[in-house]
Amino acid sequence: MAWYRLVLQANWAAPADIKGDIRSASILKDGRVVFNIAGNKYRVVVWINYPYRVVYIRFVGTHRQYDRIDAQNV
Repeated sequence: MAWYRLVLQANWAAPADIKGDIRSASILKDGRVVFNIAGNKYRVVVWINYPYRVVYIRFVGTHRQYDRIDAQNV
């Protein structure tokens, strides 16, 4: 819930804004970002439409499940 609340209040216009709020976020290309949540138990892959400030959740799972996907194309 803490990650969700942070995203609701965020005003990210660029990847640097995300890194300013969440240093552990991994910035991928084409608007993709990977977040470690719940004490690093899970990963959330999102696609962000920066001009409209919209975050689309593309994947939520454990690290093991994450290792089986292509985060750039999920």
